[in-house]
Amino acid sequence: MSACSSQSVRVGRTADDQPMVIAHRGASAYRPEHTLAAYQLAIDMGADVVEPDLVRTRDGALVARHENEIGGTTDVSAHPKFAARKATKLIDGVPMTGWFSEDFTLAEIKTLRARERIPANRPENAKHDDRYEVPTLQEIIALVKISEQKTGRRIAIYPETKHPSYFRGIGMPLEEPLVKALHDAGFHGKGAPVFIQSFEVANLKMLRTMTDLPLVQLLNNPLNKPAANGVPQNVPYDFIVAGDKRGYADMTSAAGLREIATYADAVGPYKEIIIPRTADNHMGQATTFVADAHAAGLGIHIWTLRPENTFLPVELRQGDAASITARGNLVAEILTYLQAGVDGIFSDDPAAAREAVNQFRRKK
Repeated sequence: MSACSSQSVRVGRTADDQPMVIAHRGASAYRPEHTLAAYQLAIDMGADVVEPDLVRTRDGALVARHENEIGGTTDVSAHPKFAARKATKLIDGVPMTGWFSEDFTLAEIKTLRARERIPANRPENAKHDDRYEVPTLQEIIALVKISEQKTGRRIAIYPETKHPSYFRGIGMPLEEPLVKALHDAGFHGKGAPVFIQSFEVANLKMLRTMTDLPLVQLLNNPLNKPAANGVPQNVPYDFIVAGDKRGYADMTSAAGLREIATYADAVGPYKEIIIPRTADNHMGQATTFVADAHAAGLGIHIWTLRPENTFLPVELRQGDAASITARGNLVAEILTYLQAGVDGIFSDDPAAAREAVNQFRRKK
């Protein structure tokens, strides 16, 4: 499978015009996220794409972590020599306390080991704590290329620029080293097996002037409540910085999607923008988003499809419906979104996503 390289196939689908299975932070339902072990397992499960979130180290390396605060996903708190680096910072306007990637060199980051981010939901994952290093972007690219050689499949990489305004504001921009690393690895053009994603807008527009690789505008939940200090969470942070009064609700409109299409190739909406949940947490009726995005020429990759009951609609929960660890019928949820017309699925469980896509293909 590959990112599309034919004009007859919409950007964001595989070369044979099938929905993409995107391993959200690797096979993160089975291994601590953003580790080479999680990415390898995802590839073994049939993922078309692996997704690393990228942050910077003090000496400029790009490493894969969900946040630049690394206390929640590594064993840094168990290293006495780093105790004094614990700090409180404003990240996208919200206070956060912990240890931050930009305060560590790559060599120091490499002394740490990954830990499960949500151990209460995934106790089996926590059994793999303290085994795996924090990988660099170059190490992820190398893993993917080796896996392509072994499997004969084309596997795409889907890096996210995390907190780009924050990193640029402290003199550590993400965009330049990311584009250089991808170009140096041989990735060029709309048909390359790469997607660069961001929740912000200005850095995607900047990236459009720096590379011809596919770009994806992420769209957060327009119904998100403000942070505890009142900072909106339903608005791109660069809009807040610029005083732009628009939010994700405006961007998900037909007009907003047409504007996104002037600089991006696809959109990555929160899944309930496509099919909202009802008040009693059942799946509701689909919106016009899929039709509107496709009319604008955009591919659609939704996030995030997770297997645990706590993340599923009520009707798809199995076993103990109230359990935060029990897993339900994720395949059925993914199938519902595939039938609604999306082009790709970000999932913590690539095996379930692959099974859903296979069932969808057989039914077509």
